[in-house]
Amino acid sequence: MHDRVKALDTLDGLDRKIIVALQYDGRASWTAIAEMVGSSTATVARRGQQLIADGVVRIAVVPALGSWGQVDSFLVRLNCHPGTQLEVAVALLAHEDIRFLTLVTGQYDIMAEVVVSGGASHYPHLIKSLQSVVGIKSWRSNIIMHVYKVGHDWSRQLYAETMKLPAEDDKVSLVKDKSCEPAHFDDADYRILTELHEDGRVTLRAVGEKMGMNESSVRRRFDRLRAKGCIDILTLVPAAALGMGAETLLLVRVSPTRLQAVAAALSQYPAVRYLAAILDDNSLFCELITPSVADLNEFISHTLSALDGVEGWTGAMELLYLKRGFVETPWWRSQVDYASPPTL
Repeated sequence: MHDRVKALDTLDGLDRKIIVALQYDGRASWTAIAEMVGSSTATVARRGQQLIADGVVRIAVVPALGSWGQVDSFLVRLNCHPGTQLEVAVALLAHEDIRFLTLVTGQYDIMAEVVVSGGASHYPHLIKSLQSVVGIKSWRSNIIMHVYKVGHDWSRQLYAETMKLPAEDDKVSLVKDKSCEPAHFDDADYRILTELHEDGRVTLRAVGEKMGMNESSVRRRFDRLRAKGCIDILTLVPAAALGMGAETLLLVRVSPTRLQAVAAALSQYPAVRYLAAILDDNSLFCELITPSVADLNEFISHTLSALDGVEGWTGAMELLYLKRGFVETPWWRSQVDYASPPTL
């Protein structure tokens, strides 16, 4: 069935505005979203619920990275034996330590982020099981030293002038000083997050009823975790649903003395969804989302290349991403089925 892929072709301007509002706050009430998009609550609720049911959008609440203790992240680039790329990706998808996973063009077949609990010294033990996946030909990994930007609401650039979105300064950045520690969680908190992982918009009353707690207790716990930065609310959506046709991963080589300045400059661009420094070759790892390849070329030719300190770059187009923020995307299987030739 290709219903989820076909659903992307039927989205109109209101659908896209609802998606943008959900990316700003995946748990905002339908009334609040209706105010943002300029439509009735009934219409917005019906459209929004259909987007979620169709798998165009998935909303999940997850513990913030590192909130359960010390972690280090590694950027992994790997090559596969011919014809095994998808099988390898599916096998890696099942590992809970994989935070991000995508098939790409170019020098490598797959790029992923591996999060190592307990810190980098535990990495050798973890990769023993990861590298045993049948089909992997080569594995290259590098530690992520610092994350400058994570833009889960990158789509706001599309309707900034026609929607009543709060100012960007009003949204707490996901890259911030953490006040959350493992001691802030207890068993009840983890049970609440387990319920919200599968459906990030489930009501706290429903969560409480399932757990045998009253709604006010669940809400108090949820609000405390959110205020302390212990959770992230993710709204996952394929960029194509919003008319963004080019998702690109760049490794940007930078003069050592200009690394911070270049990172600060790139962070300001709405097209930059993710930006981090890795240990390899004074590089910044950058994810871009642009409407088209022509827009990508414009950004690289007139923005990236003009930054003082940029010495060069290599890039890869994202073909299919299967996981982001530890959450499996609901549409990747339909995209694979849609691209497969019919069985004769």
